[in-house]
Amino acid sequence: MKLDSMKPPKGSRRTRKRLGRGPGSGLGKTSARGHKGQRSRTGGKSKVGFEGGQMPMARRLPKRGFKNPFKVTFQVVNVQDLNRFAAGSAVDPDQFRTSGLAHRRMPIKVLGQGKIAHALTVRAHAFSRSATEAIRAAGGQTELLGSMENA
Repeated sequence: MKLDSMKPPKGSRRTRKRLGRGPGSGLGKTSARGHKGQRSRTGGKSKVGFEGGQMPMARRLPKRGFKNPFKVTFQVVNVQDLNRFAAGSAVDPDQFRTSGLAHRRMPIKVLGQGKIAHALTVRAHAFSRSATEAIRAAGGQTELLGSMENA
């Protein structure tokens, strides 16, 4: 088999409809567009959501709720995940990202799920109460980072 002899399987390709090629083709005169009206004309397309002039669904339904522009969304790291760092080391958001615990430029919050085996100094933008207790019980420290602008 050679490239020049390859063809698609029979019936897999359909021939294009040739519109407006005379009455013998069966698709002449109005070219399958019917008679008159907006859809028979070239460029005769209505806007998305247009409902023939009646009030569209998007405008008939009431607005609901709002988006809080000041909402802060945290990247979550659990206390059990801190066991991968060496004992006595200081862990900050850059180390969370290089180790794969955090992957976006978002503020980081440490939550208290699991147990920590050794003392660490953990720097993050927020801590839950249980996370702070767990880190301090293991002999470590927690440090809050102030700026959340360029987390």
